[in-house]
Amino acid sequence: MAFSLFTPKNRIINLVMNDHSVRLVELKQASPPTVQRWNERFLPPGLISDGKIADVDSLSGILEECIDEWKIQRRSIRFIVPDQLVIIRKVSIPAEIQDDELKGYLYLELGSSIHLPFEEPVFDYYLLDDNGKTKELLLFAAPEQHVTEYADLFSQLKLNPIAADISPLALYRLYHTLEMNRPNEVLFTIQFDLTSVNLCIFEETVPLVMRQFPLPFNLEQWEIKRNVLGTMDYKFIGESEELAIQIEDIFREINMLHDFYRYSLSNDKQDVTKFLLNGDHPMLTAIYDEMVERFEMPIDRISLENDPKGKTESVPENLLLTLGLALKEVK
Repeated sequence: MAFSLFTPKNRIINLVMNDHSVRLVELKQASPPTVQRWNERFLPPGLISDGKIADVDSLSGILEECIDEWKIQRRSIRFIVPDQLVIIRKVSIPAEIQDDELKGYLYLELGSSIHLPFEEPVFDYYLLDDNGKTKELLLFAAPEQHVTEYADLFSQLKLNPIAADISPLALYRLYHTLEMNRPNEVLFTIQFDLTSVNLCIFEETVPLVMRQFPLPFNLEQWEIKRNVLGTMDYKFIGESEELAIQIEDIFREINMLHDFYRYSLSNDKQDVTKFLLNGDHPMLTAIYDEMVERFEMPIDRISLENDPKGKTESVPENLLLTLGLALKEVK
C-alpha cells in the first residue's frame, strides 16, 4: 500500500516536517538497510500551522539553512503529508467497476457520490473486499493544494520530491520491519507529539480509521535546546496541571476511537489487541506508564536495541517516524 505521488528512486533523503520541527534520516545503501545519519531543526511557531504552510518565506529560509548544513543539495526526497491534511475513509463502489478503472471512477465520483471535506484531492486507494455486489475500498485523500505547496517548496529549494507517505503507514512499516507484528492483530497506534496526536487503528497491515488532534503549544511554557545527539530536548516549564489536562483529553479520544472501532466498525466481532505508542512528546514515558495503568491490553513501544536482524542502527526515539519513512520501498 502506498500514498505515492511521484516515481521512487534510490539515494533518497527522508524528511518529516510538522508544526514544530523538520527531521532528516538517510539510510546507507546496504542490504539490509542501516541508518547512515540523522538531523533535526526546531521550527518556531507560525511557520507551519495545523500542517499547512503559513509563512512560506520564513520556512524557506530555515530550510535553505538546513539544506546547506546537512549537505543535501539537489537530493531526491521522500516526505510525510502532515496528518492534519489526510483523510482515511472506507467507501463502497459497484462491483462491475474493473480494477484498472478504479482510479478513474474515484476521480469522477469524488465530490459527488463520495464526499470529502475539501475539493480537488490527491488520493490513493486500497482494495479491501469484493463480494460480487460491491467493492470495499480504503480511500486515502488530502487536499492537492496543500500537498503541492510542500512539493513546490522543495522543488524551489532544488530538492527533488519523488514520494509522499502518511505517518501511520511509515510507523507501521518500521514496526513490521522489526517483526513486532503478530497474526490477526488489531493494532492501535498513537503518535504523541509535542503539538499534535495521531490515532490510527490497523487490522493486520491495513489502517482502517485515523483521527488527528492538535495540542496547545505556547513557546513561553517550554525550554528547548539541542542535545549531544543533535536532536531537540523539550522541557515543560509551565503549570503541570495544564499539561495533565491536555493528556487527559487525549485519553478520552483514545477511548472514544476504541469504542467506535469495537462497536461500529467491527460490530463487536473483534477488539483492539495492542497499543503502539510513539512520538516526540517529552512526557512519553509518563504517558506510557499511565496507559499501562488504565488499559488491560498490552502497550508497546518501538525499541531499536532489540532489532533481531540488525536492520537499523539506534536512532533517537523522536526520529523513529522518519526512519519508517526511510524504509519505504527499500528492498
